[in-house]
Order: sequence, then C-alpha cells, then structure tokens
Amino acid sequence: MALTSKALLKEYCLRRLGHPVIEINVDEEQCDDRVSDALQYFAEYHFDGVEKVFLKHTITQDDIDNEYIPMADPVISVVRVLPIPNFNAFQTGFFNEEFQLRIQDLNTFTGSSLINWQMSLQNWSMVDHLFTVTPTIHFNRKQNKVYLETNWADKFSVGDILIVEAYRILDPTTYTEIYDDMFLKKYTAALIKRQWGENLKKFEGVQLPGGVTLNGKTIY
Repeated sequence: MALTSKALLKEYCLRRLGHPVIEINVDEEQCDDRVSDALQYFAEYHFDGVEKVFLKHTITQDDIDNEYIPMADPVISVVRVLPIPNFNAFQTGFFNEEFQLRIQDLNTFTGSSLINWQMSLQNWSMVDHLFTVTPTIHFNRKQNKVYLETNWADKFSVGDILIVEAYRILDPTTYTEIYDDMFLKKYTAALIKRQWGENLKKFEGVQLPGGVTLNGKTIY
C-alpha cells in the first residue's frame, strides 16, 4: 500500500523496526520529531524534494527603499533574476540601439544565405556580454530576501516586473507521493531507530530476566 500521509509513514517505519512484535521504546512525540526531521532533510537535499519555478514579482516603492525582493518561505534557492523590459521607456524596447541596428541588418538580408545574419547575431551577443553588467544576486533562505547589487533608484521604477528563477520546496500534503519515496522511508526508519538507541544507551550491559543482556548502544 502506498504511503500518502505523515501518520502512515510513521506507522510503516515502526513496523519496519519490529513493531508490534517487539516494543519500540520511542515516545510518540519523538517519532513525530524524527519524521519531521526526515521530511526537512528530503526537502533540502533530495532532488525530488524541490521544483523549478519562475516567480513573477512587481517592484514596489518598499522594494526600492529596502533594496531587496521578499521571497516566500518555500523557496530554497534562487538561480537568477530576469528583468522584463519596459517598452514605454525611451532607451529600452523598440528604441534601444541594439534593436535598431538589428533591424538595419535585417533590411540588408537578401534571403540567399543566413550566414551574415547569424554572424551579426553572434557579434551582438558578444557585445551584449561585454557591456551589459548583470547585477550580482544574494539569497539566504533563512532571511527570505533576494538582494541585487545595483542602484535601485536608478535601475528600477514602481511597477517594473522581475522574473525570479528559483527552486521551491514541494508540499508533501499536496504531493503525497513524497511519503512513499524509498529514500525517505529508509531514512525516517533509521532516524527513529537511532532515537530508540539514544533512549536506551544508558542501559548498556543491563541484565534482563532469562539471561538477556540489553545493549542500547548497539541499537544506536
């Protein structure tokens, strides 16, 4: 049966460790904590725990004053920030130099060969790479802020749109297949077993009735 919830994952891990045949000396809250730890580890370090997204953000006056873009908590990393040109601006859109020169190149295109057009595109790509400075970005998932190293007052206006390429944590309550992931099941069971051993470590070498010796350190 596929696991589709946190409760089913916890029950599966306890059965994997021997319950109900043997007693698992772990408190209910300890089990919940270890399951939460496993889900957090899966989200932060497993490739199936995140999704690639493109988030739209409209610049506000607060953004310009603060000089950063606020991010939602599920965002775990930011790859880049892409501006959308404002075609009402004089030096952007259809009025910039690059667009006009490309139009001139297109007018000289005879239709017999794409070589000249392709070479022009490569040349402009090189010029753009040399003279266009892309702002450096900084992101810390504990702050949930994207900082751009640029002059915000000159670079941005209220209403400008930015596209943030980022990776966002998948919500297991929405994508319930996460609970049935083989790595997550094994890792959660290992964490609960380690908690079991942690609880019994102080009883190392204790003699039980029938000659059985308890060794919690071995379980840990």
